[in-house]
Amino acid sequence: MALNSRKLRFYFLSFLKHDFKASITVFFVALPLCLGISLASGAPFYSGLLAGIIGGLVVSLISGSQLSVSGPAAGLTTICTIAITQLGGLEIFFLSVAIAGILQILLGLFRLGGFTHFIPSAVIKGMLTAIGIILIAKQIPFLIGYDQPDFWSNEFFNIIRLNHLFSHLGNLYEHISPGAILIAGLSLFFLITWKNTIAKKIPFLPASFATVVFGIIMAILFKNYLPSLELKGTHFVNIPKNIFSQIKLPDLNALFSNIEIWRTAVVICFVATLETLLSIEAIDKLDPYNRITPQNRELVAQGTGNFLSGMLGGIPITAVIVRSSANAEAGAKTRLSGFAHGLWLLLVVLFGISLVNFVPYCVLAVILIRTGYNLAKPRMIWSVYKQGREQFLPFIITVIAILFTDLLIGVLIGLAYSIYFLVKHTYRAGFTIREKTEGHTQHFTIELALNVSFLNKRKISDTLDKLPPYCIAEIIGSDSVYIDNDILEIFQDFKKKAHNKHIQLILKDIPEVETIELH
Repeated sequence: MALNSRKLRFYFLSFLKHDFKASITVFFVALPLCLGISLASGAPFYSGLLAGIIGGLVVSLISGSQLSVSGPAAGLTTICTIAITQLGGLEIFFLSVAIAGILQILLGLFRLGGFTHFIPSAVIKGMLTAIGIILIAKQIPFLIGYDQPDFWSNEFFNIIRLNHLFSHLGNLYEHISPGAILIAGLSLFFLITWKNTIAKKIPFLPASFATVVFGIIMAILFKNYLPSLELKGTHFVNIPKNIFSQIKLPDLNALFSNIEIWRTAVVICFVATLETLLSIEAIDKLDPYNRITPQNRELVAQGTGNFLSGMLGGIPITAVIVRSSANAEAGAKTRLSGFAHGLWLLLVVLFGISLVNFVPYCVLAVILIRTGYNLAKPRMIWSVYKQGREQFLPFIITVIAILFTDLLIGVLIGLAYSIYFLVKHTYRAGFTIREKTEGHTQHFTIELALNVSFLNKRKISDTLDKLPPYCIAEIIGSDSVYIDNDILEIFQDFKKKAHNKHIQLILKDIPEVETIELH
């Protein structure tokens, strides 16, 4: 009892001294992102707010991470937009989110959280870059105040072809808003300026929240002093005061009637898991106490959050590096900060919806463009390019494949190319060969690599067959950790060929194996 009492006292004092302030900072970061990611996902605003609340109140309590903060993530917006359209309704989409949560729980329970280590970093970076590009592109209608639905949808290829643009060209001018364009431009300038100058002086007030407040003030000023630039009602966030009346629950009857539900669930599970594990790996590096988050427990926590979010009408949840890094930089010490930020979001939903409805869409678009830019930074792309074609080719192929197909197919194409690249290099790198002449005799030294697999069979066999008669051939396996049995059989079979060609064969640290002889 005394131990529990001291532990509770520690958490309480830590919350008052550190976590309370940090939770306010994270709340300021999370609120505009919850709204913006809902907007980018094509889901109602309550879905994003609900995901943020569950990420705070539920996931933070189950997770083993003290600093990571969960909520709706920008990396899933493209998937959500396409899925809602293809599945034919929110109720079916929410069912996919719930199933994705169950899949994540199973991954955690079966201790499969380490599967992401088998995905090349170039493919992961390509996936995030493609998501960033699509996220930026889909904000353009909101930036110009175009308030008609389906300006463009589905994959990025539709944007390149401009088929949606041409179909709406006739009424494009009458639906865009000069006021929205001006507010978006000024808000973007304000965001960059705040980030580069004021943010260091007022670290507890995030740039995204300050930009939203700035955008609201600009909209009010335009309304009162520049009526020609006033925004219309369709340019603002519109959440009913009774938000619970909008909630749509998943349609359980469609569970086995549409295979796309399960495909979408697998995609959401894969990307949400990947983004979560990448985020907690990054946030653990920021932890001054060097605490390591258990991956499998984190997947159970995220899966529980996604199951509840889907069942209650929310969008997918992940651990989010933007919120988490803000949490760490604000001085958080325990998971109470993440929990409290969910509580503040809940209070907004219960009592502050009327204030949220003052937020212009174009300002949320600015916040999301910054998020997309962070996912697809030119500096990061350039650094991948400088690492050489082994890294850049899988990266750029993944990006292009995702933009022209969809996320799952694009990642699989990038992964397949990476495997091809690996096989190709493994084929080439099985051994090295040196040649020298001693008197009239040619001397060949073949040194095997650290690992020699069956992929090297043909190259080794061809090399041995090309050795000239009356030479000396020395095959050295001293540095090899693994030599495939198929390779050892080639060496054994070559002994007879070497004898017939008068080749002096020297095998050093090459194990003997039995070969099958056909009579």
